[in-house]
Amino acid sequence: MESNRLEGRPTVKQDVTQDTTERPGTPETRSDVVLPSLGFFGTLRWAWTQLTSMRTALFLLLLLAVAAVPGSLFPQRPANPAVVTQYIQDNPDTGPILDWFQLFDVYSSVWFSAIYLLLFMSLIGCVIPRAIAHFRAVRSKPPRTPKRLSRLPVHGMLEVPADQARRTGLTPAAAAEQAAAMLRKRGYRVDVRDTGTDRPSVGAERGLAKELGNLVFHTSLIGVLVSVAVGGLFGYNGQKIVVEGDSFVNTLIGYDSFSPGSNFSDDRLEPYSLRLDSFDVRFDREQESHYGQPLDFTANVTTQDGPGAPEEAQVLKVNAPITIGGTNVYLVGNGYAPMVTVRDGEGNIASEGPVVSVPSDGLYTSLIVIKAPDAKPDQLGFVGFFLPTAFVDEQGVSFSRDPDPFNPQLNLNSYYGDLGLDDGTPENVYVLDTEDLTELNSRTSDDGGIVLGVGQTFDLPEGKGSVTFDGLKRYVALDIHHDPGEVGALVFSTLALLGLTASLFIGRRRLWVRTGEQPDGRLMVEYGLLARGEDHRLPAEGQAVEKLLADRWLEPQGGAGEHKVPEAASSAAGTGQSHHNAKDN
Repeated sequence: MESNRLEGRPTVKQDVTQDTTERPGTPETRSDVVLPSLGFFGTLRWAWTQLTSMRTALFLLLLLAVAAVPGSLFPQRPANPAVVTQYIQDNPDTGPILDWFQLFDVYSSVWFSAIYLLLFMSLIGCVIPRAIAHFRAVRSKPPRTPKRLSRLPVHGMLEVPADQARRTGLTPAAAAEQAAAMLRKRGYRVDVRDTGTDRPSVGAERGLAKELGNLVFHTSLIGVLVSVAVGGLFGYNGQKIVVEGDSFVNTLIGYDSFSPGSNFSDDRLEPYSLRLDSFDVRFDREQESHYGQPLDFTANVTTQDGPGAPEEAQVLKVNAPITIGGTNVYLVGNGYAPMVTVRDGEGNIASEGPVVSVPSDGLYTSLIVIKAPDAKPDQLGFVGFFLPTAFVDEQGVSFSRDPDPFNPQLNLNSYYGDLGLDDGTPENVYVLDTEDLTELNSRTSDDGGIVLGVGQTFDLPEGKGSVTFDGLKRYVALDIHHDPGEVGALVFSTLALLGLTASLFIGRRRLWVRTGEQPDGRLMVEYGLLARGEDHRLPAEGQAVEKLLADRWLEPQGGAGEHKVPEAASSAAGTGQSHHNAKDN
């Protein structure tokens, strides 16, 4: 049998030296087979091919999402550096290690940026070749007509009787032209071919928008990455507390805290101003179960786009920011600012004005710190709490019973000494370090603490001065955000969603129609459909195309949608004048 199979074929001699040394556990190898060396450029080409594969892009996208998780688990230094410092102090063993891995600066870390850039390069490498291939596909003609349309997943055949074909002058070439016109109206791009033969055909294709949607989706992802990068490089975020009647000017020195982007320059700050005219809070006074809970926060502000610009009254609410000077201003907090005047031992005013208190509960029980570094002969400091509606229980403990200021009260402890502000070291304005200070009075001392109502004054022991509670104002905490890439991120995100929708719901299909004439004059029309990928709607499309062709060429019989069935067609197909078959892909 072997000699018969090789008969008539040239004999090729091969001089192959094989290493027949048997090694236990290893397959037989050939010593003459040597893999070529990739070399430097070959290695680069291989690495680029791996990086620009769609599988790698999806993996990097998933990896980027996983890499962003630590940013929500650990405090981030750009958002709140004080919390990060406190976290490291509270965790002396793990804190420095986490800081070394840049888990407190996740979004600007080396490893997060590396994933970000690799994803950016991978998407570009995926999109460009696919865009070129799609451009060529759009300019090219539909694929050639297969020889056997019956092998396609969906195919069918129509038979036009000879008398009807003669009466209407329908020829195979005319049928092909008419089929092309009908398919063109259905959204196919068509190509009529072989019109000079006895079996002309039509090649049709539609659904190229599916690949276009895919390209739009991936290109939009690149746009989103670029927009986020632009926002991170040139944007900024700042916080400011504004008391009723005070103004904020958009300058670097005007912020309480400021987080600039990597390429930020202070000349990008638009010189607008904002004044807080009033701040209104509405509490629930009807439902006992929710009594005293806040219902609405409204800040009435006056804005000015720049020096000499007209003033504009605006309303700022929670989740309803105002836009000015290219920034969005958000209302993120509020509280009370008692008006306090501190006089030193010489009778001079050492500190005067509103002091911001920090709420600690829903009843606005607030912590307050007052520093008077200009007091003489000794600097003065106060720490305590503010109660909007003060009550005293049976044990003599003061507490607040309502968030509205029905009975405002200050409870303070006083100290004197060096506040540590003269050496230029930054200090938290909401914290008073009493380690190097001498206590004047407190609730635990013989002199007792300072308890002040509105309009009351307390004289400090040892002639150190006095403190007066002059009145009460409200304040708001503002978050000011400038992101030059937010519009681009919104546009590209919308395009990405539209592109993904198109790639999921548009089916790419190819359709062929071949016509021919039988010796007895009958006109046979055969069609077949093929989908690129899995398309469960392909059989329905085949039925729709069959009905379209049948309505054009077959004479109706009886009711609507029924066609005249010749005996030859009935005996051949069993379904009358048309025959449709759909196979599983």
